[in-house]
Amino acid sequence: MGKASQVSYECQACGWVGLKWVGRCSQCGGWDTVEPVSRRLSPLALAAVPASAEDIGQVSAAAGAVWPTGMSELDRVLGGGLVPGSVALIGGEPGVGKSTLLLQVAARAASGGHKVLYVTGEETPRQVKLRAERIGALAPGLKLAASNELEQVIGLANSEAPALLVLDSIQTLSSQVVEGTPGGVAHVRAVTAELVRQAKARDMACLLVGHVTKDGSVAGPRTIEHLVDVVCLFEGEASGSLRWLRATKNRFGSSEEVGCFEMTAQGVRSVADPSGLFVDAGGSPVTGTGLGVIMQGRRPVVVEVQALVAPSAMANPRRTTSGVDQARLTMILAVLGRRCGLSLAGQDVFASTVGGARATEPAFDLALALACASARFDLMLPPDTVFLGEVSLGGQVRPVSGLDRRLEEAARMGLTKAIVPSRGGGKLGASGLEVHRVTELSSALRVIQAANQVAVA
Repeated sequence: MGKASQVSYECQACGWVGLKWVGRCSQCGGWDTVEPVSRRLSPLALAAVPASAEDIGQVSAAAGAVWPTGMSELDRVLGGGLVPGSVALIGGEPGVGKSTLLLQVAARAASGGHKVLYVTGEETPRQVKLRAERIGALAPGLKLAASNELEQVIGLANSEAPALLVLDSIQTLSSQVVEGTPGGVAHVRAVTAELVRQAKARDMACLLVGHVTKDGSVAGPRTIEHLVDVVCLFEGEASGSLRWLRATKNRFGSSEEVGCFEMTAQGVRSVADPSGLFVDAGGSPVTGTGLGVIMQGRRPVVVEVQALVAPSAMANPRRTTSGVDQARLTMILAVLGRRCGLSLAGQDVFASTVGGARATEPAFDLALALACASARFDLMLPPDTVFLGEVSLGGQVRPVSGLDRRLEEAARMGLTKAIVPSRGGGKLGASGLEVHRVTELSSALRVIQAANQVAVA
């Protein structure tokens, strides 16, 4: 006869499990984080519970109809809106605007006739109401409660029967029947599993706020990301107002969609056309500026890069970047010097994107390289031209992914010409742009020289 129960030991920081106690976790290195966990072993006979199965064609999908949240960019990421019975986890750094976003979603859902329950474990109801007044999220039908206990949340769901449950945050919730430290791995995993079960049983949509670790991933065991239906990360610079919502998992849509938002004094606002945020439309054109297109998920975004080249008074000239990869800039400057004869060894080089955009993908290489060349020789890059291509160490311009979609976005923004790699892209004419194909970076420089009707000495 086997034992009815077995004691194992689990790290409350990372979820490592062992059969004996240790003072230091062998996986994460934490001290005094390993605690005993009693696990009941169910007899195998319990697995033979009678069940039934349906033909897939006979399964009713009426209850799973999607209803929009009222925020177009959030609906874009979620795959059209909220699905009854689904659980979505929204992670992000402190202060990025997760609670504000979900409070607005809750208010709009309540205004649309849905019963909504907003449970906060980090604030008092008064604090939440003050924020709701500030952003205009006071809506009839929106119920508010403060609790840190799972049993109370389930009791509220029983009494209120909401169509949408918003929980802020999953790390603050604990259960009386789970051993270990509240907020630890065991609690987060058990609480998430029970909330998912409740959401499926009640056809209740559930939005969970999750904290993130230093590396940007959702805090807690990876198990919670497998349990929920949707995992999104809400990102943004603390000094800026722009926010991005990226789906890393989505059972109801594409995980490549990215939503763009702007944080304002009135709350979070959807930005349907982010390309205009990253292009300096005011003033007369200046040298050292070029246009490229980056991909945010499946969405192309036109971004302007600005470069400044000035004589250096230092033994080691500076290479300063903002929004572009500094290592990538250093490589491009080396290619310009070795393959194109454009030496910048004694020059300080500064490169920055407009609007705080991050353009680190290789497809932005050509725009960055030509902006540096434009600043060095005081040549004007055509303001109606977009530059797309990866620059190799040999000086070749390599093809990039999604070239057709990038050109369509450039045409939508009013650009008329494009310099692209000689290979890649099958429907370039469909964009309506005048396309120049180049094989090498030096060829792209000659196109710019011809446009300026000068020659680089």
